[in-house]
Amino acid sequence: MSFGFLGIQFGFALQGGYMSRIFQTLGATEDSIPMLWIAAPLTGLIVQPIIGYLSDRTWHPKLGRRRPYFLVGAILSSLALFFVPYSSTLWMAAGFLWIMDASINISMEPFRALVADKLPDSQRSYGFVVQTLIIGVGTWVASNLPWFMSYLGVSNEAPEGHIPPSVLWSFAIGAIVFMISILWSIFTTTEEPPADLEAFRNENAESKGFFNGIVEIVKNFKDMPSIMWKLGVVQFFSWFAFFTMWSFATPALTEHVYHAAMPQHGDADFDAKNHLYNQAANIVGSSMGMYGLSSMAFALLLTLVTAKNGINRRLIHMLSLLAGGLGFILMTTAHGRFETSDPDSFVYMTNDGILNLAFALIGISWGSILSMPYAILSSAVKPEKMGISMGIFNMFIVIPQIVAALGGINWAYKTFLGNDIINTMVLAGISLIVGAASTLLLPKQKG
Repeated sequence: MSFGFLGIQFGFALQGGYMSRIFQTLGATEDSIPMLWIAAPLTGLIVQPIIGYLSDRTWHPKLGRRRPYFLVGAILSSLALFFVPYSSTLWMAAGFLWIMDASINISMEPFRALVADKLPDSQRSYGFVVQTLIIGVGTWVASNLPWFMSYLGVSNEAPEGHIPPSVLWSFAIGAIVFMISILWSIFTTTEEPPADLEAFRNENAESKGFFNGIVEIVKNFKDMPSIMWKLGVVQFFSWFAFFTMWSFATPALTEHVYHAAMPQHGDADFDAKNHLYNQAANIVGSSMGMYGLSSMAFALLLTLVTAKNGINRRLIHMLSLLAGGLGFILMTTAHGRFETSDPDSFVYMTNDGILNLAFALIGISWGSILSMPYAILSSAVKPEKMGISMGIFNMFIVIPQIVAALGGINWAYKTFLGNDIINTMVLAGISLIVGAASTLLLPKQKG
């Protein structure tokens, strides 16, 4: 039932690893990148509570409660993934990001609710960890696609203002994987109908309508359990850190580690500099895949443990966030170089291993962020309101990203850490460490 997350994570990994590269190629400055990313959190803020509310009240005779939303989201997401790298202007790329992120959110929120629907509380840690394992596989494979395409001989070069074919092919493959994996979950998963289907339909008929839906979302927001607020503090610092990584990892690491910043229009030797930037961006994207691989290994370990034993969810989450904070700060010490000076050949990279270690530590945080908060939350909400609760909980994911996109990142790192763009990664590390300290607000909980 979680296999569809493979496709969802293909979409998120390609978006997180390469949208900033697409924006820079189309002329975006480093300071403008977070604002271009604002589509992602804004769509989540609007879409997920509504989809959660609707899916709680849906019953299709063939597709059930959650699967209709999987299907609609998969179709729209696949189309957006395929077309986004063909954008010819910044506004077009930003527009496709809006569509893509809204569509991914339509599919993603019901997947969280489905696991909580089908599993008893004693198995939910296990269920969410399995999702994380699949997400890790998708992150690692998708992040390496442009590098792998280049290795196979697909060109990594393009005229100024155009996206290289290696990226075009990668997004096309991502669109196909997204659709196939979602369809697999749809056709191989069953859902149990409400115990009294007629009463379920009558109850929802009385409360249907957009206005009633908004009222219900606001009411549930006011009545949310205290543990959701406490988790919200932890989520704020966790997701602020990862939004900073998605926005700035490519420009920060291509410049700091490989000394291959995106050249500006009119620069001398633009083509040569652009060649090095594209190679460095591929390598950074591939290194980012390490956090997917690491989260996969971490999730596999948790899967083996949670299959038969309870775990201290709070302690695991705190230690995981600390590991990721250290990983971000380690990036400032990473160094790399290119193995070849031949501009027409595939470029191999060597480094001191610190960048891969940093992303491996970040992957531990990522694995925990995708499982522990949901396992903790699912034990505290009513089963019949699982969808809307998961949707409202998503607000604590998107609000920090909106704060970051509206200038929070630029203000914080330039004010407290200095103007060097690598300091965005230091900011992300500090944010995760504060998130780790915030877990002390949570009750001790095993499951």
